[in-house]
Amino acid sequence: MSTENTEKRLIALVDGSVYSKSVCDHAAWIAGRTSAAVDLLHVIGRRETASAPTNLSGNITLGARTALLEELSALDEQKAKLAQKRGRAILEDAKEIIEADGINKVSAKLRIGDIVETVSEFEKNAEMVVIGKRGEAADFAKLHLGSNLERVARASKKPVFVASRAFKPIKRFLIAFDGGTSSMKAVDHVSRSPLFAGLECRLLMVGTETAETRKKLDDARTVLEAGGYEVRSGIVQGTPETAIAATVDSDDIGILVMGAYGHSRMRSLIIGSTTTEMVRSCKIPVMLFR
Repeated sequence: MSTENTEKRLIALVDGSVYSKSVCDHAAWIAGRTSAAVDLLHVIGRRETASAPTNLSGNITLGARTALLEELSALDEQKAKLAQKRGRAILEDAKEIIEADGINKVSAKLRIGDIVETVSEFEKNAEMVVIGKRGEAADFAKLHLGSNLERVARASKKPVFVASRAFKPIKRFLIAFDGGTSSMKAVDHVSRSPLFAGLECRLLMVGTETAETRKKLDDARTVLEAGGYEVRSGIVQGTPETAIAATVDSDDIGILVMGAYGHSRMRSLIIGSTTTEMVRSCKIPVMLFR
């Protein structure tokens, strides 16, 4: 039986933006610690290969209209070829970066279509999705998240690793714990994953300490300790965004682990939610669980 479908795999999404190298470096780091193969994926949106709709009504003659349609069709074909050529170049560069980081199991895949649908297809055989915080069209001045990131994070059934602007050595991680299903899923994953082995563990709950919140935190800590971690845990008051950010800075955290959009099923967008705010403002990688 082939091992192609049984070995661990991760998807690394590259788009040619300034985050692409960071995505590759983080994917290589993850692959090195988990012995996973890397599937590099570049998705060309259908709009990138088609001209804008053209209004051909009015007093344009039939012959001129036909000639214009033929010209637009040729232009679309040229755009599609250029987009594919660019995509292959992006994938070749990304493959070289990951192989230079010491990872040999790397494949490159170019697809045309919707990024969420494509990721959904490929993640069935993957352990994780790695994506940059912002894409090629991101507005850095306003620190907007890439629209593709938010769409992928909301739709993905696998953990989503959001790469920061550049890779830095990682010594410790913080689990932002709220007692909910997604954060317990994160705790369980960390306790069993080789990705975090040997790293220092912090466990933080934000809110008022009660018997119930203390029990939830202690239960999570027990799971992590059973996985071999020495855990520094605590409950602090304040808003999650402020308290988590302060701990990230004060403890020199290398990765933030948290549940993603746990209370957002009824809304397609939650601007200002804790998840969105933490991914937007943190200068470190964020690993999201649903």
